[in-house]
Amino acid sequence: MASKQITIGIGIPMIVIGALLALFLAPTQPVLQDTIEFVGSLIGILGVVMFIAGLFARKTPQITS
Repeated sequence: MASKQITIGIGIPMIVIGALLALFLAPTQPVLQDTIEFVGSLIGILGVVMFIAGLFARKTPQITS
C-alpha cells in the first residue's frame, strides 16, 4: 500500500524544487552555476528516491501487549 503523505507531500515537491533550481536559477548565476545545478540535481534525485519509497511504504500492525 502506497503512502500518499510521503509520495505527494515530500517526493513530488522535492522533484519540482530541484528542477526549478537546476533549470531556472542556475543560468542567472554564472559564478555559482555548476554548484546550483549540482544542488538542484541532488534535491531532484533525493525527491525521486522519496517518491519511490512512498510507493513501497507499508503500515505496520499495532503491537498490543
